[in-house]
Amino acid sequence: MRAHISYSELKIWNECPYKHKLKYINKVDSFKGNEFTIFGTAVHATCEKTLLKPSAQPENYFTLSFLNEIEDLRSKGVTLDQSLLGQMEKQGRSLSTKVLPALENHFGDYEVFSTEEQLYLPLETHPQKFKGFIDLVVKVGDKYHIIDWKTCSWGWDARKKSDKILSYQLTLYKHFFALKHNIDLKNIETHFVLLKRTAKKNEVEFVRVTSGDKKIKNALNLLNKALYNIGKNRGIKNRMSCSRCEFYKTKHCM
Repeated sequence: MRAHISYSELKIWNECPYKHKLKYINKVDSFKGNEFTIFGTAVHATCEKTLLKPSAQPENYFTLSFLNEIEDLRSKGVTLDQSLLGQMEKQGRSLSTKVLPALENHFGDYEVFSTEEQLYLPLETHPQKFKGFIDLVVKVGDKYHIIDWKTCSWGWDARKKSDKILSYQLTLYKHFFALKHNIDLKNIETHFVLLKRTAKKNEVEFVRVTSGDKKIKNALNLLNKALYNIGKNRGIKNRMSCSRCEFYKTKHCM
């Protein structure tokens, strides 16, 4: 039995229980990363560094992180598109300078409460714990604002912004953050912050996610349903998701 479950694991189980079984039970994982994961990891690292040390030059730190990620994947035998990487470095250097000004413009006078805060809390109905990392928590007055950075190309459409399962990430973070710090849920707000690689304007966009009691209950019910079925070793294939799956038409899933 696994000791914990994360939102990422829950999302994959909801997409396809069999895919979850391959990745988390059988430990089959063919995906090592690509240009887009390199970019996202470097941007996340730069945001954290800049918030902890505002005097740091974010564009230079981005380049350093970006090159380190490239070297790491190349050492694993991953072939990368050099032209795309060149574009991404320029885009990332520019984008990295806009994060702090966007936070100040959105929140005004804020305090950094934590970065990369770990959640590792027990569940009421299962022996496992919920595990997660909150990218950023800022405090404005009595309000705590949970932020999850999302790198993307030009942004999200209306469908993605209203995606229930996607929003459950912040719903669960809100619930467990409140438990960890004994904070009233009414004093916690949650946001995805879109960091847009190719956008010409509004490169940093705040997408607020609201989560009341009913939504929190629904998210926890899904979490409990996943753990129950994982415990029963039920790995049913969801054929509707096959075309998007890394295991599609491989020896692992024929």
